[in-house]
Amino acid sequence: MCTNMEFKLYKDVHEFYHATFDILMHHEAQNVIMLGNIIIGHAGIDKTEWRDPVNWLMATVESNNEIQLIALMTPPWGLTLYATDNVINNEAINCLIKGLKNHTIPSVVSTNDISFCFAEAYCKSNGLKYEIKENMRLHELTKVNPSLPQIGTLRLVEEKDMHFIPYWHEAFQICITKNGIIMNEPQNGEFFHHIVSLKNRFVLEYEGIPVSMATITRELQTTCNIANVYTPPFFRGKGYASSCVAKVSQIILDRGFKKSILTTDLSNPTSNKIYQEIGYRPICDTVMLEFSVAF
Repeated sequence: MCTNMEFKLYKDVHEFYHATFDILMHHEAQNVIMLGNIIIGHAGIDKTEWRDPVNWLMATVESNNEIQLIALMTPPWGLTLYATDNVINNEAINCLIKGLKNHTIPSVVSTNDISFCFAEAYCKSNGLKYEIKENMRLHELTKVNPSLPQIGTLRLVEEKDMHFIPYWHEAFQICITKNGIIMNEPQNGEFFHHIVSLKNRFVLEYEGIPVSMATITRELQTTCNIANVYTPPFFRGKGYASSCVAKVSQIILDRGFKKSILTTDLSNPTSNKIYQEIGYRPICDTVMLEFSVAF
C-alpha cells in the first residue's frame, strides 16, 4: 500500500484483462502491444515462447478505485507501461516501483515522457543507470496512397517457403537488435511451422521470386498491426518493401479495420520515408530504456 495509491499484482490474466482492457482502449493504437498481448493471454490459444501468461508480470496502481497506471512484462521482454489517458502521476510511478521491488526489470518501453519518468525513479531507487535502446515512432494509416506503384504479387507464406523463411526471420531479428551478432542456422523447426500455420505472414513475389515479407499481428477492435517487415539486402532499393507493406495494409482495411499501424526505428530515415509515402502518419514517439548496474 502506498499513500493514496494501491499497488495490485495479478496472477490471473483474465482478471487483468477485464480490469485493464477498456482503459487501454482509450488509446488503442498507442497500446497495440499491451492490448495485443492481453488478448492473446485471455484467449489462451497460443502459448508459444513468451505468450504463456503464467510467466507474465501484470500490475496496476489505483487511486480511489480508479486505475492510474498499467504495467505488463512478458519475459524475456521488458516492462510496458500506460498511464491512464497519458496523464503521468509521479506518486503512482513510485508506488509501482515499490511494488516491483522483488522483480528484476530489464527495460521499460512506453511513450517518451512515461518511459523517462519511470526510468529516473526506478534507477534512483535501485542504484541503476539506463540507456536508450530504441527510439521508435508509431504510425497509422487509414487509406493507402493510390498513386504508389504496385510491384509484384502478394501471397501467404506456405510450407514450401520453409527453405528461406526461417533465415529471413532470423535476419530480421538481427536487424532490429543491431547487436552485430552473426546469424546462426535456425534450429527451431516447430516454431517456424507454427508461423506458417498462423496464416498471417505474407511474402511479396516479383517474377516468381520471393523478395520481401510482412506480418499482420495484434488484431484489435478497429486497429491492426504490421510487423516483421523484411527485405533481403540484395532486393533493397527496388520498391519491394513499399509494395509489400502497401498490399498488406490494404488487406487490413479490406477486412474492415479502420486503421493499420506500424512502428519504425527513428534511426532509420529510409523506412520512415517509405511508410509515409504509403500513407502512414505519425501518432507518437516511444522509447525503450535498458537498465544496468551503475558503477
